[in-house]
Amino acid sequence: MDRDAVEKWVGGYERAWRSPGTGVLGELFTEDVEYLVSPWADPIVGLEPLAVFWEAERSGPDEPFTMASEIVAVQDSTAVVRVNVEYRWDTLSRWRDLWVLRFDSAGLCTRFEEWPFAPEQPDGH
Repeated sequence: MDRDAVEKWVGGYERAWRSPGTGVLGELFTEDVEYLVSPWADPIVGLEPLAVFWEAERSGPDEPFTMASEIVAVQDSTAVVRVNVEYRWDTLSRWRDLWVLRFDSAGLCTRFEEWPFAPEQPDGH
C-alpha cells in the first residue's frame, strides 16, 4: 500500500457509509475481515457480521455528518489514519479517531482497528 491507495480506500469508506445498503463493503474489506470498534473490543469477524453491524450503527445513508482525514503513516500493508467526524443530529457529536488498517495485496482491508475519542471523554489527568 502507498499513501494514494490508502487515501482512495478512506474515500471509499466514506462513500460506503453514505450509500444505501452494505453491498459495497466487499469492495473495501476481505471476507474474513476483523473489525474492531475500539482497541479493547472483540473483533467483528467476517463481511456478513460487519454488514449487520454497519446497518445497526448508522441512521441511514443520509446521516448528516462531515468527515476529514489525514494519513499519518503507511508502511508495507499497514496504515494509520487520523479521522475527524462530526455528526449533526439534534446535538453535535464530534469524534477524533485513529484507524489502524491492514491490507491484503489487492488493497482490501483485512483488519480495521478504531481508536475513537470524543471531547467529553476524560483526558486521563
